[in-house]
Amino acid sequence: MSGGTPGLFLLKLLVTPVLIGGASLAGRRWGQGVGGVIVAVPLTSGPIAFFLVLEHGPAFAAGASLGSLAGALAQGAFCLGYAALAFRRDWPVAFLGGTLAFAAAGAALQALALSLWPLTAVAMAGLGLAMLLMPHGAEARRPRLPPRWDIPARMVVATTLVVALTAAAATLGSRLSGLLATFPVYAGILAVFAHGQDGPGAATRALRGLLAGLFGFGAFFVVLAALIERAGLVRAFAAALAATLVLQAVALWIVRRASEPGAAPTR
Repeated sequence: MSGGTPGLFLLKLLVTPVLIGGASLAGRRWGQGVGGVIVAVPLTSGPIAFFLVLEHGPAFAAGASLGSLAGALAQGAFCLGYAALAFRRDWPVAFLGGTLAFAAAGAALQALALSLWPLTAVAMAGLGLAMLLMPHGAEARRPRLPPRWDIPARMVVATTLVVALTAAAATLGSRLSGLLATFPVYAGILAVFAHGQDGPGAATRALRGLLAGLFGFGAFFVVLAALIERAGLVRAFAAALAATLVLQAVALWIVRRASEPGAAPTR
């Protein structure tokens, strides 16, 4: 660990699996699209940003927040890359396509190194375009029961990601740490399981839900980057969380309406 105390390390081990386990159960109850919105909440990158403030200071966390904001658009590219292949190929190829799209978008934004407000404009416009291009998909009529190890596996992966990225933050740098923290591990798992069990329509519906939720995800890091050095940790995180919750509530309402019979065509 880099600069972490035993108490902080324990907090990382406890907070992340609880958040991910709760989000997974909620998504399982209310459907693929809703599950996609829920995993768009910054459940991993948010805690990482918190730990980066404690371990490396507000300026480093502000830079990481810019990386995470860029990562929101890179996640949108992941969704489009996955959907472009999902109806023609099996999930491994679709997942690889999404991963390559994420890497390409992330590398381009990393090279541009835009400041906060230009990056905000690019990210939000890009997510809006991705929503227009993304297929609606379809909920499976008879979803299969997931294996017993499904949620424990998600919790293990999430915790490993948080611990590894915070430990390597000093080496990776603030922006790259923030960008890599946004790789859609949970949405990817959600899409892969939906694809394998219920077909490509269910997978693209989960990823469309993720896209809807990424506006709230991006807002979290816009507010955090703008306020963390001026307002302090508590106020900045409280304002960022409030912005996210409002936009996530809107995204959930939209996705729930779209999932009603006859509300949205399947493409």
